[in-house]
Amino acid sequence: MNHLLIFEPWELIVFAVIFLLLFGGKKIPEMMKGLGKGVKSFKEGLNEVENEIKDATKDITTDVKKDTTKEAKEDKSDSEK
Repeated sequence: MNHLLIFEPWELIVFAVIFLLLFGGKKIPEMMKGLGKGVKSFKEGLNEVENEIKDATKDITTDVKKDTTKEAKEDKSDSEK
């Protein structure tokens, strides 16, 4: 088979056995825990960035609405003169 990054079941078993032999049974849970913390931290960072962008766009739209309303009032008062 000529597939890129697709493993057969026997290849995954061999990989798991080699991984277990290299790192041992006690070290693997520690590594997975660290990986989980890293993924959690990454997701939290993404959420923070997303919230900052939402807040910034909300502030901008609020400012634009205020400016537009202010300009409309000024135009109305100028046309009454």
